[in-house]
Amino acid sequence: MKLIKISIRFVFIAIIFLVSITFGCSKGTETEATVPVAQSQLLLGTVCKVTIYDYPTDKAFEAAFKRIAEIESRMSLHTDTSEIAKINDFAGITPVRVSDDTFTVIEEALRIAKLSGGAFDPTIGPLVNAWDIGGDNPRKPSKNEIDSLLPLIDYTKVLINKKDKTVYLPTEGMMLDLGGIAKGYAADEVAKTLERHGVKRAIINLGGNILTVGMKADGSKWRIGIQDPEDSRGAHVLIMQFDALALVTSGPYERYFELDGKLYHHILDTNTGYPVETDFTSASIIMPSSFTADALSTAVYSLGLEKGLELIDKMEQVEALFLTDEYEIILSDGLAKGSIPLEITNKKYAISQ
Repeated sequence: MKLIKISIRFVFIAIIFLVSITFGCSKGTETEATVPVAQSQLLLGTVCKVTIYDYPTDKAFEAAFKRIAEIESRMSLHTDTSEIAKINDFAGITPVRVSDDTFTVIEEALRIAKLSGGAFDPTIGPLVNAWDIGGDNPRKPSKNEIDSLLPLIDYTKVLINKKDKTVYLPTEGMMLDLGGIAKGYAADEVAKTLERHGVKRAIINLGGNILTVGMKADGSKWRIGIQDPEDSRGAHVLIMQFDALALVTSGPYERYFELDGKLYHHILDTNTGYPVETDFTSASIIMPSSFTADALSTAVYSLGLEKGLELIDKMEQVEALFLTDEYEIILSDGLAKGSIPLEITNKKYAISQ
């Protein structure tokens, strides 16, 4: 499979396609914005973009980005003062009291880890640090190094106390990494923040984690495109139509590096310690919660088709879509039955029967 090498920090997994940006006036004294207003900031290690389609105010944007920054300050693996850093620093020493934000995200991460049998595992921090894919010094660790780190990857060992809001890693060297779920939580929190500021229509794009708020002013659904894994940013395989849903995609083209002619991507197998080997070129989750969708997209990509769809079938209001290197589009049962309208735009691809 041919991969186009693009910036690992600014790649967007899903691209927004909007067929109309002009709205009429609503009844009464309220008026609709004639054009969307967007603002972007570099947070959570990616470009975070908020686009408001009605009543944009500086206060709404300010509050939205302040909320993202707050979450980043608490959950970043790469900030020495974050709560995650403190938990990791005190591994094998003592439990650490954390904010409601951090505790909520860790609790959900452990839930998805259990559902997926560890395919998604927030204790993957030691391996993430060793590979540093997406960081300044990506490298391929030796087999001996990987083997020494694998015993530290075990979500079942994490001890949490809901009453005291404490988190404890019982073994020195264990590390939490919430990079596979924090963006999803932040997107949901931004949506709540915008709604508190009276925003009824918006699209939140946190480095490819897409969350739509409401629907278009004319009552139609948003048109959201899924990135073609083999093409440059902006090229898409298909367009989906939905409102008030999240779309999160995981794939090997998000972050990777090349060594001796081989590509190593950032989705690591928690059993082997190496990048996941699969025929999928991407896995997408569509559901109301960006928070949960973020973790699930990694989980189903790692699990593969049979186990991935089995996991999705256990959950309500969750759909999945897979792209393969044979140009197949594989749909979960709900999507196959037409629960969300979609249009294939890249004729190389076809829905697998």
